[in-house]
Amino acid sequence: MSMTMTQKILARAAGLKQVAAGQLIEAKLDLVLGNDITAPVAIREFERTGCPEVFDRRRVALVPDHFTPNKDIKAAEQCRLMRVFAREQQIENYFEVGEVGVEHALLPERGMVGPGDVIIGADSHTCTYGAVGAFSTGVGSTDMAAGMALGTAWFKVPAAFRFQLTGKLPKWVSGKDVILHIIGLTGVDGVLYRSMEYAGPGVANLTMDDRLCIANMAIEAGAKNGIFPVDDQTRAFLKAVGRMTYTEFSADPDAVHERTYEIDLAKLQPTVAFPHLPSNARLARDSGSVTVDQVVIGSCTNGRLSDFRVAAKIMAGRKVARGLRCLIIPATQKIYLEALKEGLLAQFVEAGAVVSAPTCGPCLGGHMGILAKGERAVATTNRNFVGRMGHPESEVYLASPEVAAATAITGRITDPNEVM
Repeated sequence: MSMTMTQKILARAAGLKQVAAGQLIEAKLDLVLGNDITAPVAIREFERTGCPEVFDRRRVALVPDHFTPNKDIKAAEQCRLMRVFAREQQIENYFEVGEVGVEHALLPERGMVGPGDVIIGADSHTCTYGAVGAFSTGVGSTDMAAGMALGTAWFKVPAAFRFQLTGKLPKWVSGKDVILHIIGLTGVDGVLYRSMEYAGPGVANLTMDDRLCIANMAIEAGAKNGIFPVDDQTRAFLKAVGRMTYTEFSADPDAVHERTYEIDLAKLQPTVAFPHLPSNARLARDSGSVTVDQVVIGSCTNGRLSDFRVAAKIMAGRKVARGLRCLIIPATQKIYLEALKEGLLAQFVEAGAVVSAPTCGPCLGGHMGILAKGERAVATTNRNFVGRMGHPESEVYLASPEVAAATAITGRITDPNEVM
């Protein structure tokens, strides 16, 4: 029986020769992930089981990235609980402030995720790691607790949608525009509990950062996971981050896909998701004169070095629009340091932006950039639901770093081609 890439990974993890869509399986886990919001709940549930130790102290990752540096006493207590648990369990992959980063940028950077892995994380954007050919998906904190105890998890094998990519992205268009375009086509529940499997000659024209961004937002289409084929770019990336052992899988030529979308990357343009859904996609050039109060460039979706390079190129020699707040948030300490060495951070500060330590803060309305009533933000984050970044009567517009940087200069949603 033919299988998709995701199905092959799950079959191996379940110790089965084959699996089919809809089948219930118990699969071995290569990594269990939690952050400072979700892990404390999982830790309490883990302790209630009476289990003396985690299944493998090398295969649990605890990343305090959401409300850190701690924004208040409750956040500090949450992080302390994680810290104590990590020490007691001798968990190798606990990342303290100073070495921490936004989890879904940090783990690939550390070579902790790779092709063929099965990964669960108590965070919905765990689907990011499909960019490197892993099966990765978000779960609840109780599932995380069970995963830490047993090293296994139950799954219903997902059916798949195929996204056949051709062509090459135009200048000032990147992975964020690709996924916003796709979600605009599918809707936020159009790929519900399916695997988004990318294929076609256009894949080779996407950078690894593009793929990480695209896979990150699979959940915004309702998908169980998103996954890219392993190619020379993937292998070069894995070598660069020190991940030397992994197992590659590829879909069978006759694998069943419930639906196929044909996407010519060359035809895509800078895109913006208007409030209050990621599927409310419009071309940036057709956005009208939407003025904004804040621009955020960062997050697990678009907080990588390439994102800051392109933003700096657009902002070079210019100033942030008067009265607008522009926040620059490198996703990891390594990215922060590289951006510092390249002079990008100085460029942003000279333009009138502010640079933050790595944090998820503003993306989820946690801290470092909360919106007041009636305020609007253009953000390179992944969600724009009602109240996502603050007051329920604020608005969030999702965009690429290119659109965000151009908007920071003009003070209104702007296609980068307009200013470059």
